[in-house]
Amino acid sequence: MKRVVSISLGSSKRDKKVTASFFGTDFEIERIGTDGDMKNFKQMISDLDGKVDAFGVGGTDITVYAGDTRYCFKEILGLLEGAKITPYVDGSGLKHTLERATVAKLQDEGIVDFTKMNVLMVCAVDRFGMAEALASRAKSIVFGDLMFGLGIPIAIRSWSGVKSIARAALPIITRLPFKWLYPTGDKQNENTPKFSSYFAEADVISGDFLMIKRYMPEDMRGKIVLTNTTTESDVAELKRRGVHLLITTTPTIDGRSFGTNVMEAVLVALLGKRPEEITPEDYFAKLQELGWEPAVQELDSKSQEQHSNLLEGSAV
Repeated sequence: MKRVVSISLGSSKRDKKVTASFFGTDFEIERIGTDGDMKNFKQMISDLDGKVDAFGVGGTDITVYAGDTRYCFKEILGLLEGAKITPYVDGSGLKHTLERATVAKLQDEGIVDFTKMNVLMVCAVDRFGMAEALASRAKSIVFGDLMFGLGIPIAIRSWSGVKSIARAALPIITRLPFKWLYPTGDKQNENTPKFSSYFAEADVISGDFLMIKRYMPEDMRGKIVLTNTTTESDVAELKRRGVHLLITTTPTIDGRSFGTNVMEAVLVALLGKRPEEITPEDYFAKLQELGWEPAVQELDSKSQEQHSNLLEGSAV
């Protein structure tokens, strides 16, 4: 049995261990949260190095992108110094392949017609594949990188704007303490609505789920949420708030949609290559062999009609 472990800077309340089989190979897949404790995170990497087949790095990013240029968070790379034998990935390989393909598939199969949708993507620089695919299809799009990442009340409304700002800002941002930019530990369980008007205007809310979860308003009636890494309790909360459709880009295993870092680690273990040797084409070919599909869950059928009525100015 192969073992994949995702060590996360996120809350331990989201921990999960499952077994699954891919191509006849059994896997034990585990997610371990460190509650934002970077020292513990670093120690776990050292302790498990060589004892597992691949690490997923969760609750953080190693790499973000400005177009084809990649930037690495210096602080996070330092936490991974103990991984001398076991390969590690943060999901960025899948984000460029699986998530881009997911948007195209949803459009081509008529599941979501983005050409008629206003989209809010909470952050583009950590999901450039999804961001670019949405930007080329959506009726309108707002990128929330400055708002939700830095607290700057400026909406980015074009793909070219994202790339220009990313090229200027990422060389500086990737040298900052990561906790300044992204919720870690118990902060991942907090909900402090922010820039709610942009959520209200959007038909589709997309991107990192923990960022969506932290800043979404109480009223999410009729929304489509395109994301991953949702637990059963997350799904229940989205349903309570009136979300119409939840679409996750990674498969649901035992009630849980694991992060792209976990599923990329599974692919690394299956391919038997170092991550730097794996091309986007390698990932996509393996995904096609596995027959993975986006998981589409209808949470509230009535909320879609209510949302349409609200947009038309009718009383609900």
